[in-house]
Amino acid sequence: MKLNDRGLLVVISGPSGVGKGTVRKALFDMPNNNLVYSVSMTTRPKRPGEIDGVDYYFVSEAEFLKRKKSGKFLETAEFVGNYYGTPLDKVNEQLDLGNEVVLEIEVDGAQQVKKKMPDCVMIFIVPPGKNALYERLRRRGTESEEIIVERIEKANREFKLAHRYDYIVVNDEVHNAADRIMAIIRAEHAKTERSIHKYMELIDEN
Repeated sequence: MKLNDRGLLVVISGPSGVGKGTVRKALFDMPNNNLVYSVSMTTRPKRPGEIDGVDYYFVSEAEFLKRKKSGKFLETAEFVGNYYGTPLDKVNEQLDLGNEVVLEIEVDGAQQVKKKMPDCVMIFIVPPGKNALYERLRRRGTESEEIIVERIEKANREFKLAHRYDYIVVNDEVHNAADRIMAIIRAEHAKTERSIHKYMELIDEN
């Protein structure tokens, strides 16, 4: 029995190349979960194999900026000339249904989410070592060396922001990292501050 009806907003974040997407997919493959992935909106071009509305909502820069001006994003970020954002209405809709909404976003966006929704669960994904991160970025084969260097420099700055998160999860092995995140979600639901009101209602009924 859940002692809080509203779902959790779970922010999976970390530098580019740490394997956030892979860990998130493994998390969603776990049985008996009520996880909902919040699809971000972006102005960057689709990569091979990506599907609109599944990986991202792909929109023009003009459309994105119009939505941002109207306050329709929970967070936005700009990187390498492209915009990224999380549609606010879709997040609240799923939380009200009692689902756990998982955001997979960059570090800058995660800080914005924390300000707007302080009760979100912030999880920082890190690689087992910096060299592992560099190799992952190069194995992608989708970006120029100049962009890779820029991402590495940005990652080195972001590693120093881990203290702003609630939890740090090392992605040494994908399924282990997913197991740790699921344990965090279960523990968060049991926190007194999230469950005390429902608990008091239950004991008053008996």
